[in-house]
Amino acid sequence: MKYFIYTYGCQMNISDSEKIAAKLKRAGHQPTKTAAGADLVVLNACSVRQSAMHRVLNQLHKFRNKKIILAGCVLPADKNKLTAQNIAFWHPDDYFSLTPLRQNKFSAFVPVMTGCNNFCSYCVVPFTRGQEKSRPATAIIKEIKTLLKNGAKEIILLGQNVNSYRDKKTDFAQLLKKIDNLPGNFRLNFITSHPKDMSDKLIKTLAECKKLVKELHLPVQSGDNAILRRMNRGYNAKRYLDLLKKIRRAIPDIKISTDIIVGFPDETKKQFQNTLKLAQAAKFNNAFIAKYSPRPGTAAAKFKDNVPADEKKRRWRILDTLINGYEH
Repeated sequence: MKYFIYTYGCQMNISDSEKIAAKLKRAGHQPTKTAAGADLVVLNACSVRQSAMHRVLNQLHKFRNKKIILAGCVLPADKNKLTAQNIAFWHPDDYFSLTPLRQNKFSAFVPVMTGCNNFCSYCVVPFTRGQEKSRPATAIIKEIKTLLKNGAKEIILLGQNVNSYRDKKTDFAQLLKKIDNLPGNFRLNFITSHPKDMSDKLIKTLAECKKLVKELHLPVQSGDNAILRRMNRGYNAKRYLDLLKKIRRAIPDIKISTDIIVGFPDETKKQFQNTLKLAQAAKFNNAFIAKYSPRPGTAAAKFKDNVPADEKKRRWRILDTLINGYEH
């Protein structure tokens, strides 16, 4: 049987698609270059935003005469909408531990953990990927050694909350040291971190690792304390800014990027101004800015989505111009 994989969303999904390909190859299936030539179509979904899931659901109608596998981040409520007999569902746990079929021999994504225990009020990850699970450090090191032997020059560690990694006595800082000490000329990077888990020990390790790229993605999501509480982020604006100061003292030349949501339920113009103030103080190198959209199944879905779409767009435009320097 010939298969084709559509990948939606983040780097974790790109990595997952490589593992799905390995699972299909083990079953004797072969890839094809187009969906039209496939007997089996895999939709590796991202349902962090409702609009992303709509795109996946719209694609399904094109493949009514093919076998379909829906994988990735899919809420039970979305699965319940799909009753066609030609659709099978794969949970990320079904392929998390598999050795992937690498698409890029220069850069390699290496998942070290999956899932999340934080339950941010806008996020579906704990409901789609489950609680945090970390891979054994020995398996990670073994995989990276193989990648380096095969010519990889960049290793990118992945996890929804990568700095909460723990395998028995090995935490994320210790894992980074073990990888950094491997022989060879390669770059080391990781995504994504949660500010509440950015410990002094980890910051010290980031400064000491010689192969680690001096870049850090540290999502803040909002600069207003009341909104951060409603988001269930576990820190306030001052604590976040103090954390950035500590990181920059340890690593003066580090580049820091972030994620921000504008138009969260009940976000006032004054609260948005607080986000602008934080962005100005933080001096981010760049930011991924999202206009809030409710996601069924999350705590925030119970809040009234009461910031008008035009106002969300206005705030997005202002923030994007401030941080990323784009004129709209």
